Parts: sequence; structure tokens; C-alpha cells
Amino acid sequence: MPHRTRRSARRATRLAAALAAGALLVTGCSSASDTAPSASGGGSGTVDPDAVATGWVGAAHGSVGGTTDGGSLSYATYSSVTTLDPANRQDGGATGGTEMAAIYDVLMRYDNATHEYVPQLAASLTPDADNKVWTLKLRDGVTFSDGTPLNADAVVWSIGHYLEKRGTHSQIWNASVESTVAQDPSTVVYTLKRPWKDFPAMLTTGPGMIVAPSSMAGGEFTPVGAGPFTVSSFAPHDELVLAARQDYWGGTPHLAELRFPSIVQEQGKVDAIKSGGVQAGYIRNVDVIHGAITGGMSGWSYAANMSKVLLINNREDRAGADPRVRQAIVAAIDPEVFDTRVEGGFGAPNSAMFPPSSQWSQDGDAPRYDPDKARKLLDEAKADGFDGVLSYAGVNEAAAQKSALAFQAMLQNVGFTVELNLSSSISDLVKTMYAEHDYDIGYAAFNVLDDAPFVRLFGNLYSTSSANPMGYANPQMDDLLMQLQSAPDDDAKRDVLAKMQQLVDDTAPFATLGAGRAFIAMADSVQGVKPSMDGIMLFDQAWIKGA
Repeated sequence: MPHRTRRSARRATRLAAALAAGALLVTGCSSASDTAPSASGGGSGTVDPDAVATGWVGAAHGSVGGTTDGGSLSYATYSSVTTLDPANRQDGGATGGTEMAAIYDVLMRYDNATHEYVPQLAASLTPDADNKVWTLKLRDGVTFSDGTPLNADAVVWSIGHYLEKRGTHSQIWNASVESTVAQDPSTVVYTLKRPWKDFPAMLTTGPGMIVAPSSMAGGEFTPVGAGPFTVSSFAPHDELVLAARQDYWGGTPHLAELRFPSIVQEQGKVDAIKSGGVQAGYIRNVDVIHGAITGGMSGWSYAANMSKVLLINNREDRAGADPRVRQAIVAAIDPEVFDTRVEGGFGAPNSAMFPPSSQWSQDGDAPRYDPDKARKLLDEAKADGFDGVLSYAGVNEAAAQKSALAFQAMLQNVGFTVELNLSSSISDLVKTMYAEHDYDIGYAAFNVLDDAPFVRLFGNLYSTSSANPMGYANPQMDDLLMQLQSAPDDDAKRDVLAKMQQLVDDTAPFATLGAGRAFIAMADSVQGVKPSMDGIMLFDQAWIKGA
């Protein structure tokens, strides 16, 4: 009888603290959030450092020919990992996804050249005609680093572990997947609650990072995976060091060692690449990205929509419960002013959910900024008793204060009074916004990817999502999200996303300030790196020239 795990959809009532912290880290606590430059399709050439795009910038790094074995590659990621369990919400490229993929591998990866999901650790993933039943075939003879087999039972156990520990995507998994069944030792069948063409996206990240059942044999978690590297040493907030695994299913990696040192300052990452101290660095600060690219640095760039968002607390006991107040807030925010004051003019300001840089753009140039409208709506709300005061939740850190002061100035320009309530740490800010909901407005990021927009839109806009701190509960939006998930093709997606934009314009749950892009700068000597989805980089075939 097949081994099964079943999860029913349930209300997410607990705080998704790490997910919330990630959204806040990439906005309020960098000097310019995560907007930036551009990308060329592959080779060198003229690059606009302030455009938004996905692809290789400058020198190509994807070559797998003429490899050299040996050497150590150091990659200073965005934020150092504090746990080696991918179920502890370490999913995206900015928050440990690359490190986890190196240890555990991923069942599927996203090929940015073909815009298709392709097998990585898996041998194949095939849908039925309705995109509702997906059959995963595993490669023969794959083992975990402790020698135990990676079979269908292990895959089922791993997703159960991920859901039990409430990994980043556990809520969307529970809402979307009816069952995960080990049909035979090499076959896993996923039955969904509704059709979902982009289901493979889930297997490119946390749910697709397969943890060995033996990882919990001793009662406490031990990092046992099927990836190309194993853990040599781990000092949280300092450095993670991985060693090449000789019996990796894809062949012994070319690199002897992969290191993830902690470098907080983003300019410091660029300087370290130039000096040879590290070979790669994850950058979000637009000023630093602009300088790095104009200075000739190459690397991988990937774009995200709604990477700068002013959240509005929609709850009944807050100012944002009045739709006139929400509409006034949105109409008072000028993305161009924010770009000038906070991002030095190097950002990509736009008030649309999907701007012209996105494949889903339809009215990307339609402005929402209208100060006269803002004043009129605010005056109406004040006439009915609103005192005009908004509480802004942020962090008491120099760079984050630039954003806070910019919002304060724009809103006070139309008649609001904005009180800045700045927390001493990200954890305190997460508590204020995501647990206590004690704020009126706050700065965060949705970071919605063009390739799989449903995933982040669900997390941020679904009524019962724990990653939705706005209290935005709109049945029409929930229905549109389900339509987006089930959309059979791009035209259907585009139609649903247009309706979502109209609903956001009508209900004003947040104000969008623009899209953005992260830049993973690399020394030209780094080769064979495979970018996947959401900034996760795969190093199983990477090598260093002259190592």
C-alpha cells in the first residue's frame, strides 16, 4: 500500500516571522532596497546599469566547457544563514536558498534561457492533461551523503518535515496540494486541489530541497542531503564551509570547497571581489549595483515586481479601515520622489504592480500619484472625524530612516501627520507589524517574480495568509488568486492580473513604488554557475579559471 501524507488547508494563525523579516530586510534596512541595474542576455556589451532585467551582465559565467578542478569559491550572500534546515524558512536566494541547494540539491530548477522548469535532482516531472496530477520520477541510484537511499519515501518524508516545521511555502502547499504519494520506490505523485501549471516552481525551492529521514535519527536535526556538497564547518553569522562530495549523483564537483562568509556591507562585497577575497557577492543596494556595473563588474541579475511597497493596515481599528484614507495615502505617494530621495535616482520608479519591465505589464505607465485627489479624500475623512494621524513602523537605522522620512514628507505634504515609530531591531519590527499589527503604514517588499507570480501574490494578498500583515481580506481578491493559480496559459494569466490591478486600484491596500533587481556580482574567473528561480544559484558544475 503506498505511503501517504495528506494535509488539508487550514488557517495560518501563527506568525511567519522569518518570512516577514526577509520582506522587511530587503527594503527598510538597506540604503536603497532592492532595485537596480540591468542585464545583457549573455556576453559582454553595453549595459544600462539602472534598468530592470534578468540575465547575465557583462562576462558570461555559464560555461561548462574547458573546466578546471580544485580551488575554493567564496560567496558572500545577502544574509548569513542561522540554520541548515531548509524547513526553517530558508528558501530564496537572499535568505539561504543557495546554501541549502548546495547541501540538499533541488528536485527541479528553472532554466532562465528557455523559461522552463527542468529536472535537477529529479529525472522528470510530468503533469496530466489538466495540470492537476503531477508525477515525479527519481534518478536511479541516488543516495544521501550518509549513504541512505533517496527514494520516494524519503521525498514524502521530507515534505512532511517541511510542512510540520511550517517552512516558507507550507501555507501555499497546504492550500494547493491534496496529497503526496510514494507510488513506488522511484515515483512520487502529487495530486493538487486545482490545476496549477506552475506547480514545478514549488520544487525549485524549499519543498524541493530533499532532507534525508536520517537527519532526525538522533532526535536533533543533522544536515544530511543529496546535494553536491557536505558541511565542513558552520558558525552562524560568521561562515558556512562546504566540501565537495565525491559520490554526488551528478559527478564530483569541480570545486573542492564552497564557502559562504558573512560580509554585511554591500560595497564591502564588491571590494572583496576586486581584491580576490571572495569570488561572488549578493547585492541589493541600487547605488552599489550602479557603481559595480558601471565599473565593469559582471554577474547574474534577476528582477522582481513590487519590490518597494508601502503597506497600509486595513484593519477595522486602524486609520486604513477607511477606504478614503487608503486612497489618499496611495495618491500622495510619488515613486519618482522616492527614487530621488532614497535611491539616488538609480531605481525603477513606477506605481503599477507590473511595470513596463514585466512581461505582465499592461498599463505600467498609468500614474497613481495625484496629490489633489489625496487632499480631497483626506479632507472628507477628516470631516467625518479622522484626526489625520498615521503611525509609521520602521527600524531605527540610518539607511531605513531615509525611507521613513521620504514617506513622512510626501504624506504630510497633502495634510497627514505621520508619527515615526522606529524599532531597535528587525525582530521588534516584525513583532509590531506581523504579530501585534500596531501600525498604520510600513515599508516592505512583495518581490513578485514574472515567472511564477502566483506564489508571492498569494502570500501577500490572500485573506488568511500569515505573510499578509495588512489585514487585507477581500473575497474577490481571493477568487482572483485562485483563478491565477489555475490559469492554463499566459493570456489567461494576463487577464487575471489585469483584474487584480484594477481591484488594487479600487481598494488601495498598499502603494507600489517600483520593481527591482538583485545583482549577484562575480569575478570573471567564476564559471559553470547555474541560476535557478528567485536568485538561487547552483554550484554543482561551477569551476574557477586558473584554480
